[in-house]
Amino acid sequence: MLCTRSVCLRRMARGLWSAQMRFWRFVNNARVTVDTLIEGWSTQTSIAARDRHVLAIQDTSEIKFATTPDDRRGLGKVGKGNVHGVLLHAMMAVDADSGHCLGLAGGQLWTRSGDVKIPHGERALEDRESVRWLATAAQAKAVLAQARMMIVINDREGDIYAHWARTPQHNVHLRSRVMRDHALLQGGTLRQEVARTPCCAKAALDLSRRMDRPARTAHLRLRFGTAVLKRPDKTGATDLPDSVKLSFVEVVEPHPPKGAEPVHWLLLTTHMVGSVADAWRIVASYKQRWIIEQFFRSMKTQGLRIEDSQLQTAEGLLKLVAIAAKAAAIVIQLVQARTGSEQLPAGIAFSADEIEVLDAINKGYGATKLQSNPHRKHTMAWAAWIIARLGGWTGYASHRPPGPVTFHNGLAQFQISALGYACANV
Repeated sequence: MLCTRSVCLRRMARGLWSAQMRFWRFVNNARVTVDTLIEGWSTQTSIAARDRHVLAIQDTSEIKFATTPDDRRGLGKVGKGNVHGVLLHAMMAVDADSGHCLGLAGGQLWTRSGDVKIPHGERALEDRESVRWLATAAQAKAVLAQARMMIVINDREGDIYAHWARTPQHNVHLRSRVMRDHALLQGGTLRQEVARTPCCAKAALDLSRRMDRPARTAHLRLRFGTAVLKRPDKTGATDLPDSVKLSFVEVVEPHPPKGAEPVHWLLLTTHMVGSVADAWRIVASYKQRWIIEQFFRSMKTQGLRIEDSQLQTAEGLLKLVAIAAKAAAIVIQLVQARTGSEQLPAGIAFSADEIEVLDAINKGYGATKLQSNPHRKHTMAWAAWIIARLGGWTGYASHRPPGPVTFHNGLAQFQISALGYACANV
């Protein structure tokens, strides 16, 4: 997938019928399960996260596949209207200091089997789709057990009382944008308490470019405080405490540019926020949520085009999405590694044989000092520099840095060299 920038089995096989059949048999093999593929996401992540302060960022994306009324391919409804597909919930581990992706730390994949008859409030927590936020955090606790500290970061859907009550522990914190106006133990609601708190600081925050907006600088006002959330009536669980004490941080953009949607983040966190500096750190960490949006885009239109797959069964499509998620995470790591600011080992994305091939290719570059690989040998930055050169990048630091397309093209060339190496060593 990485090398062909495609999930099409025929394209990945490069015209070889035997290779196409091997791919087809793999995704249709009953012994190859989605759960096992997801376990394989985090094999290198646990090593990369050792002794680090890690942001565990999670979110859900709808993967939509073309269907007809007569052939739904075994897929359930997603989103609005008559759209069918699968849902991917993924968690990425990110170094809190450098912002570099350490890999995937867990997740879930499923397709809906039909409409749920029992109302949401009457279902047990384990029977709700929202339990994925808690379950994935539990997966990540095991994967990131050797991290110095782990902060789970959710979007608004992860603002669940049971999540606040169950997930945190001595070195695991939780941070989320607020979705619902929680009732407070002392009376009133969270938003009422926030509104009574005066703003105490101002600052400018650079916002990254997104599909729906250009990059820009937002001038924000900030306030923070504490609140004690009261347990709701219908949590779906009987073992939750009566209250949870949290800190809140709110940033508001009072004067956005004409036509721009104003920034308004109301964040809850299990961290104690005792100063303005603490509050801005909370905001800065939440800003890093953008990386998981980039990850989902890399799986879809800007990368692997997973939604173009023609596999006919839901089971096969679920497995293909699980494999594509790992491939997309590696592309994110290569793009980030190009700067060389983080010295991750190349082994988190490449096998020992592939690193030997990279070594051989690297020797072909370096006619001048300016065109030599400047990064420490066998790091991700070193590997990314070689792959980018194969993809057509000049190698000059003064030229535009390589992006995802360059890395996909470079990986396509790299596959040819890796296949040649494998043939020579049969």
